[in-house]
Amino acid sequence: MPNHQLVLQEGWQQHQAGNLDQAEQLYQQVIDSHPQDADAWVFLGILQFDRRQFESSVLSYRKALKIRARYPIAWNNLGNALRMLGNVDEAEKCFFTSLSQQPDYLSAFKNRGTLWTWAGEIEKGFKWYLEGLKHHPNDAELHRNLGVIHLLMGNYEEGWPEYRWRWKFQGMYRPSTHAPTWKGETLENKTILLYPEQGLGDAIQFVRVANELKQRGATVYVQISARLKPLFCSAPGIDLLLDRDEALPPFDFHASFIEVIDYLYQATGEIAWGKDLFSRDAGYLRVSDALVDYWKKWFDQLPPTARQPNATNPNALKRNFRVGINWQGNPNHHADVYRSIPLETFVPFTNTKGIQLFSLQFGFGSEQLTQSHLKNSITTFPNHVDTDGGAFTDTAAILRNLDMVVTSDTSLAHLAGAVGTRTSLLLGKVPDWRWLRSGSSTPWYPSMSLFRQIKLGTWSEPVAEVEAELQKSAFMG
Repeated sequence: MPNHQLVLQEGWQQHQAGNLDQAEQLYQQVIDSHPQDADAWVFLGILQFDRRQFESSVLSYRKALKIRARYPIAWNNLGNALRMLGNVDEAEKCFFTSLSQQPDYLSAFKNRGTLWTWAGEIEKGFKWYLEGLKHHPNDAELHRNLGVIHLLMGNYEEGWPEYRWRWKFQGMYRPSTHAPTWKGETLENKTILLYPEQGLGDAIQFVRVANELKQRGATVYVQISARLKPLFCSAPGIDLLLDRDEALPPFDFHASFIEVIDYLYQATGEIAWGKDLFSRDAGYLRVSDALVDYWKKWFDQLPPTARQPNATNPNALKRNFRVGINWQGNPNHHADVYRSIPLETFVPFTNTKGIQLFSLQFGFGSEQLTQSHLKNSITTFPNHVDTDGGAFTDTAAILRNLDMVVTSDTSLAHLAGAVGTRTSLLLGKVPDWRWLRSGSSTPWYPSMSLFRQIKLGTWSEPVAEVEAELQKSAFMG
């Protein structure tokens, strides 16, 4: 094997290990000495894609294809990079070429389906996932993707069985136990261990199922990350909260939160929305009155701002309508490019009379505020938020003191809905399955309104709709 190919292999090993700087140096070393090595350009393109450098990735793949036109991997990868840049038609041509060169190429079927699904042409995406199954009938990701589309469309009978294929993925969490997974068996006088499977938003939304199973006679244990225990101790129906590092007591069954939703649907034909958990002004997650009052005093001590006449009493002045905004989710989430919103999109809110904006962006995306001309129009919270009492406890108390939250589809949206705060949720053209394809409200959270993107990547229309709501709310007080 030529020496430069050995260097390329070493680079790929470093790449797979996550050592991207070392991998890039090795790839570049090969390119410098053998600029006509198409594989080296593809490896570099993959690395650039992993770094979300999509424009550079496209250039690298094009250089590889100029050297070797019959290269299905390069065509597929080029299509995927173009997909991330929103070049739908050109990406489609790449996937077509890749599959014409290798008709059973699994990755190209997946990426072609994902291209059209995220472009808003759900039926076309569905078609390519099905085509992939003709060649790879037992591929778990294709089945899972079909399940997601079915659930998004409200086709629960078809969706849940397909969605179960996700459990064949590596990295899905199960507790170490000999107890069976719960699949709808009677729970009278039985103990079940529940746990989240997909992150913070998943945990916050679906912990509600503990109460449903408690009402069915179960003793309910919930296993959660230690930092969420202070927030989740308020969730109804939980007999025992355990953290991931704790020794597990005996139990009869176990299941993820979403599995409970699935198998309750199989048993009843209905989704377990947990509607009985919401009162007029509160949800199923709570923090102490003392913490809520602490943040009320913080708000009350803010420097006074211009106040507006009260619509119901013109001789009185009212405080501004308090609006928390959140624009950025986890950038590592596979759908972040479709659901996070540039802060600058919220400019119209800063011109709305009678409202005061507060940043609920902590961590990811908060740098946008420091770099924006909007920073003087948006109030930020102290650095100690959520540092003492556990994840989201201060944030939950802050939410109870806000009049409205405007947010993209993040864990904060779920928290706002779970504590019962009035929430305006901005959704991309193809939202997560739990929000369905249409509708301005959701049974998951009675206090939440949905504002949907009409054109892929364009937020102006839903933001304008929210702005109209803010103007009306600020005027009415």
